[in-house]
Amino acid sequence: MLQSQSLKSPHIASRLNAVRSEMAKHQLDAFIQPRADEYLGEYVPAHNERLHWLTDFTGSAGMAIVMKDSAAIFTDGRYTVQVRQQVDSTLFSYESLTDMPQAQWLAEKLPVGCRIGYDPRLHTLAWQQDAEATLSKAGMTLVALDNNPVDLHWQDRPVPENKPIILFNAESAGKSSEQKRSEIGALVKKAGADVALIAALDSFCWLLNIRGQDVPRLPVVLGCALLEANGEMTLFTELAKLPQGIEAHVGAGVSFRAESELAEALQALEGRKLLADPNNANAFSQLQAKAAGAKLIAGLDPVSLPKACKNSAELQGMRASHIRDGVAVSRFLAWLDAEVAAGRLYDEGTLADKLESYRLEDPLYREPSFDTISATGGNAAMCHYNHLNGTPAMMEMNSIYLVDSGAQYLDGTTDVTRTIAIGEVSAEQKKMVTLVLKGHIALDQARFPRGTTGQQLDAFARQYLWQYGFDYDHGTGHGVGHFLSVHEGPQRIGKNLNAIPLLPGMVLSNEPGYYRTDAFGIRLENLVEVRPCEALKGAEREIFEFDALTLIPMDKRLIDKSLLTEAELNWFNDYHSRVYQTLSPLMSGESLAWLEQATSPL
Repeated sequence: MLQSQSLKSPHIASRLNAVRSEMAKHQLDAFIQPRADEYLGEYVPAHNERLHWLTDFTGSAGMAIVMKDSAAIFTDGRYTVQVRQQVDSTLFSYESLTDMPQAQWLAEKLPVGCRIGYDPRLHTLAWQQDAEATLSKAGMTLVALDNNPVDLHWQDRPVPENKPIILFNAESAGKSSEQKRSEIGALVKKAGADVALIAALDSFCWLLNIRGQDVPRLPVVLGCALLEANGEMTLFTELAKLPQGIEAHVGAGVSFRAESELAEALQALEGRKLLADPNNANAFSQLQAKAAGAKLIAGLDPVSLPKACKNSAELQGMRASHIRDGVAVSRFLAWLDAEVAAGRLYDEGTLADKLESYRLEDPLYREPSFDTISATGGNAAMCHYNHLNGTPAMMEMNSIYLVDSGAQYLDGTTDVTRTIAIGEVSAEQKKMVTLVLKGHIALDQARFPRGTTGQQLDAFARQYLWQYGFDYDHGTGHGVGHFLSVHEGPQRIGKNLNAIPLLPGMVLSNEPGYYRTDAFGIRLENLVEVRPCEALKGAEREIFEFDALTLIPMDKRLIDKSLLTEAELNWFNDYHSRVYQTLSPLMSGESLAWLEQATSPL
């Protein structure tokens, strides 16, 4: 398990005092600091890790509230253990990020008349509107700050690296930037707008057929864009990153300006209709445009859905990258089995590095698509565990090892989880793995009519766990981009409301799991693409199905065959047959021998 740190954090106490000094200057009773930066993405570059600077917390989701005499940190269920190990309990109380909106928490905590400061660049407009309404009802004022108190006192703040933009060729993208901008511009016009705020980093990168090196695990460029209804576009970014030939690459109708000029451009939108996504674009940009006299039209990012529905070239790249990734991960699993058989056990960090060493042999590999979850024993019960947050645990015999990893290749993005037997496992563990497998198969084999959402399909994956009184506390599937974000919207599969229908070309994960606190964790994850169901061609309704992109063996030693139906057993053996037929020509020696054994019929 992770090692605890000292409860005394003088550097954090000093930083809290610095923030409070800024609060006093503005007569604030509280200041809200989220983990998000101005781009509101899942991944935050080092120079924007403000929550970490303020609290020492390294998790991917959280928020701190600093008051005059106390402070609180809000995290979700993934980080219940981690937050107590990293954040000083003498300085912060621990609160739930999901149980109560932070504005409501403040409304109950502080008296009438209080002033609550926030940085409008770090919150969505939807959050700002909800918070303002809640606080106003409680007799409080939400105050937008021009300068973030953290930024004013972060003395050793890392300097952003201005690595050049990568030009992504139109052949790999399947369409030129001009084609894409023309098509998305037409959607902007259809929404009744003159111009759209393209705030999501992966959206404007996809539109311009560019990729970047500004954010770890996510090949995007930092910046923001405005797209006109006629397809003309302005990208606001650090101009030093522009490579030679970018004008010719993106085609006519694109201009480049310094990111510092975005506010000026927004102020010039007087009398124009601006399409913006209030749930994904920051409040600052939309409030600036509104104050300048623009009319805000709330709507989904017009790029998100076309980007999610991969074209044939993008799907070809995804399939190719998954085959090579299957070889790399299978070679790692073969090595792991041989090492365990020889009695050589390793810590979680060494295992993660060894897995990446196989991917590094691929010339198209760039980096992991997220921090590898390499978790043994009870650590795997924390479904978003990260061995980098403490001392990596040593693998033990007669246990379960969970490894969730992915890669960014120039032709695709991968994400796969396998659960591995280390020595002997119990009948109870086999039962739980098999129930997860049955749910995985049920979702994989689902056929569904056009208009079906991921929310409607979620129960397919949970049904067998439910029958035994079990469940898991995460979504069943997320979208995945094409050499872009490993967590791509707007599509997903989960219990919560999601009105986006699944469409051909979308790539999603299929990853049911089960987690027993302090004991073990299980997850079986493949990526799948949505495609028309050929077997039901000519049916009364248009029917879709999933096709697995991930081709990597699942551990037969963890399966209780008596719990599988004949159809499920056939699926398992057919999947392994496909894995062997696809990967065996690309493997040799001991790895090939392992593959043959690992994919032999159950």
